[in-house]
Amino acid sequence: MWSQNAPGYLFLLPWFIGFFGLTLGPMVSSLYLSFTNFDLLTSPEWVGAANYVRIFTADPKFAKSMQVTFFFVIFSVPLKLAFALGVALLLNRGMRGLPLYRAVFYLPSLLGASVAIAVLWRTLFAGDGLVNDFLANFGIQGPSWISNPRFSLWTLIVLAVWQFGSPMIIFLAGLRSIPQDMYEAASLEGAGKWRVFWKITLPMLTPVLFFNAIIQTIEGFKSFTPAFIISGGTGNPVNSTLFYTLYLYQEAFEFFRMGYASALAWILLIIVALFTGFSFLTSKYWVHYDD
Repeated sequence: MWSQNAPGYLFLLPWFIGFFGLTLGPMVSSLYLSFTNFDLLTSPEWVGAANYVRIFTADPKFAKSMQVTFFFVIFSVPLKLAFALGVALLLNRGMRGLPLYRAVFYLPSLLGASVAIAVLWRTLFAGDGLVNDFLANFGIQGPSWISNPRFSLWTLIVLAVWQFGSPMIIFLAGLRSIPQDMYEAASLEGAGKWRVFWKITLPMLTPVLFFNAIIQTIEGFKSFTPAFIISGGTGNPVNSTLFYTLYLYQEAFEFFRMGYASALAWILLIIVALFTGFSFLTSKYWVHYDD
């Protein structure tokens, strides 16, 4: 029996090494460290639930980072999905050069999370950036977007929406899978475009919409690089761009409170798991599959 399965396990060996050595092992270590004081230089000191108690009772920056992150997710994810769906509907109309348009629109998703794009975004929205130069042509004096706490987080939301390529490609694939005879039947009955969209297209796309919503929400909670680069790693102005991941990074690699940062990481994992579980529980009320 072993001789028959040995080749298969041999091929799976790199995956097992990666899973236990790079995923499961670090997760277990992080869980242990979340109950300790650990600064990388001395041995971990067991403190029980003290890190978690401090997070929920004596850490105002935790509450602020949660507020910023939830605001970012609540606005960026629906706007990105709506924009991606709109572009997918346009591309689905059968225009010429569709592969080129798909590649062009997908490009921001490949580059958007890079350091270079974050630096470019900081330059665009600076007080003397191209955005204000454009507004000046219409007599509008724009603010320093990234230095004003009223607008700084919105610049990151705009950057997130600009990275609509990945959900757009998935929406386009979903649109191509909708049976055309449904549209033909609706046309024979005299249904208008809006009625067709709300009664056929959107219900048939709900599995794809559900998938995109889950993936993009998780990505929203994990967002780090743009906030780090644009704020210089501080989360300023006035902590208005202090994403949860950025705060976790500060605790771990600026203050070397690795135990505390591990506790923050596990809280983020629990939040994402709760959201995902809630989404799956409620999906039966609005996600429509073929049956």
